Amino acid sequence: MSILLRQLPPAVRFEPSPVSFEPAAEGPAPRARRKDRDRIWDLSTNLHCSIVGTCLTTGELRQLLAKLGDTNTRTASSHAIHHRAVQAASLGDLAGKLLNKLLDRKHETFVRRFNKATTRDEVAGLWRAALEAGDIPGAYWATLTHPMTDDLLVREAFGEVHMLSHLVGTSNRLDLARLRRLEETLAEREDTIARQQARLQEKVAEIERRDHRIGELEALTKVLPTEPAKPAPDERNRLDLLRRADVAEERCARLETELAAAQAAQTRTERALSAAETREAELKRELAQLDEVLAGPGEEAEAIDFRGATFLYVGGRPGQVERLRDLIRTKGGELLTHDGGVENNHSLLPGLVARADAVFFPVDCVSHGAVNTAKRHCREMRKPFVPVRHASLASFLSAAIQHLEATH
Repeated sequence: MSILLRQLPPAVRFEPSPVSFEPAAEGPAPRARRKDRDRIWDLSTNLHCSIVGTCLTTGELRQLLAKLGDTNTRTASSHAIHHRAVQAASLGDLAGKLLNKLLDRKHETFVRRFNKATTRDEVAGLWRAALEAGDIPGAYWATLTHPMTDDLLVREAFGEVHMLSHLVGTSNRLDLARLRRLEETLAEREDTIARQQARLQEKVAEIERRDHRIGELEALTKVLPTEPAKPAPDERNRLDLLRRADVAEERCARLETELAAAQAAQTRTERALSAAETREAELKRELAQLDEVLAGPGEEAEAIDFRGATFLYVGGRPGQVERLRDLIRTKGGELLTHDGGVENNHSLLPGLVARADAVFFPVDCVSHGAVNTAKRHCREMRKPFVPVRHASLASFLSAAIQHLEATH
């Protein structure tokens, strides 16, 4: 590895973020090929964080620290485990040697493949091919430690890993913002239901009071004629009593109608609330799956493997297409896209469907014509046709994972 990156003074040391490199006028000076690969403590300390975070899982780091006698590896946070491993990387003692050995053993296949390269350009070609295929962790370690890797190639590899983390963070923030908006909408609907229930209870209480009063009046009209010892009531009083009873009955009927309408409104609101709660649960599940895949290296993230599958995504938002394609590529798949007829002609769909293992489309961001055309070709070619609830990274990833689980 370059002596420059290993001995940068603190004032000009290569920092992970922000990344800003000034290109050399004539490129790095050639250097003699060394026999041995660099070890992790030979590299710039500014590369240790990205190596530990990209090339090893938290579980592997916990096991390593436990071997070194760390007493709280089970309870320490993932960030604390990561920090201890980064500190160990800068030392050539037992901790650094075990860490280097773990990296070599885990990524032995890539190390052997890269060891066959004898020039800087050959190493760069292997790195770019692995990046395109989504095989980043092993290729990253093999590239940084190869004897023929120069400063420019180190910066290129670091920059790719750095920008991929930005891409993941942006997608996560957008989906989390949408989740917060849904939660705010849900809270507003709960307040509306509470107010409607309060008004409904008031109307029920009023109906009960009216029913009680009507009962009293009916009892009075029955009792008065059966008391011969008492004088007959005045005709005007009797008519007034009957009129008041009629008014009360009309009022009762009107309140019963209002009660029925309020109950129907409550039923509709409860259904809307249930749908919102269901959608919130689905979105949280999708974000949980997205976090597992995109939060960084981890045992759950590495379990997602699309096994070379090719997906076709019809429609969607233009700004998301590249993020979707990069994500599927890093997980062993390939994503073909068609914008649903905005710029891409419908005549391209038959060829794209033929190349795909499954076809996905967001139901809220695609034209009916594109959907009907793609669906017809899928039936003719017997390809799965999968609707996606929303044109978002989380919804597409959830649908793709469910399809993968259902077909394997």
